[in-house]
Amino acid sequence: MNAAGIVVEYNPFHNGHLYHINETRRLSNADTLIAVMSGSFLQRGEPALVDKWTRTAMALHHGVDVVVELPYVFSTQKAETFAKGAIQILHHLHCQSFCFGSEDGRIEPFLETEQKLHDHKKQLGALIRAFMKEGISYPAAQTKARHELFGEHGLPLDLSKPNNILGFHYVQENTALGSPLMPLSVLRKGAGFHDMQAAGSIASATAIRSHLFSNRPIDGLMPDQAASLLSSRPLHSWEHYWPLLRYRLISMPTERLAAIYEVEEGIEGRLIQAALQNDSFHSFMEQVKTKRYTWTRLQRMMTHILTDTDKATMQSHEQVSYIRLLGMTETGRAYIRSIKKELAVPLISRTASGRHLLELDVKASRVYAAASGIPEHDTASLLEQEFSRPPLLL
Repeated sequence: MNAAGIVVEYNPFHNGHLYHINETRRLSNADTLIAVMSGSFLQRGEPALVDKWTRTAMALHHGVDVVVELPYVFSTQKAETFAKGAIQILHHLHCQSFCFGSEDGRIEPFLETEQKLHDHKKQLGALIRAFMKEGISYPAAQTKARHELFGEHGLPLDLSKPNNILGFHYVQENTALGSPLMPLSVLRKGAGFHDMQAAGSIASATAIRSHLFSNRPIDGLMPDQAASLLSSRPLHSWEHYWPLLRYRLISMPTERLAAIYEVEEGIEGRLIQAALQNDSFHSFMEQVKTKRYTWTRLQRMMTHILTDTDKATMQSHEQVSYIRLLGMTETGRAYIRSIKKELAVPLISRTASGRHLLELDVKASRVYAAASGIPEHDTASLLEQEFSRPPLLL
């Protein structure tokens, strides 16, 4: 069977995602489509809008055959690490190709840029380290180093665009693995990644979330089945976790806070002071954000503080060591059966059978279920599903 892979968050699933699924099938000619999906917390350091089981159902109802979870140790990291985990999983699942949406839409610039940056890896690394010593963030240092080495337009690919950046790292990780998958890209249609306006029937997930939290209609921006699934679930945001995060910040010993992953350079004192002075997550973030500490970097840091995840834990998981199955169609089940005996890592369908491997993911799910202001029966349901629910079968 010919399988193609995609990497998703579906926060929430919208018409642009449906287009991506359909184009992936067309370009890859695959009879099985596998999605690696982030769990409770996402790459930009945000809690998922709705739980992973609801997002799995959205995927299965709209053309995905197998949904597996991208572990917390990869899903809450910078683009390089996020991509590393996702492509490794697709490789383990014997996909022949993978496809991502991008602002460029052609695969050739990604391959050419990856080769060019690989050829100048040492020079780039030295420049990035030098610029970071000046007090700027890692992404800004990367951009400045590339401009210094190649000029502002010296690369075939525009690496200032968010989907191009992720796509580049997918291609880079595939190359590091020996290029076992054929990379494909589709042009991202309609609204941009962070655009707050809809472009026809396609709006960014950012815009849809903004509409939802301000009680504005989203009619026509999501497929009907996805919209129906979304309407039945409580919506999560950082503000729901602020009481718990604030408690952790003001009660955690300073030395423990300093040990949390992403907490660096003595920022813990600044975080504690801001937690004492602010009554909302947004105002807290506005106070602690700096040129060096971007909003996204701080959100990821707050996620690790919320889940009490330290540097030693995150740094001990550099390779994918298991695959957690969240859902599948009948086609997907047939594919999993056909490759199961060839898998190099365990395939986990229930928490009980792989709890020692899933420890960090389970902890993240417990914290996700502890959101303030979410109905108690929903919290209990999420915790129960984490431990007892088998993969969804459509």
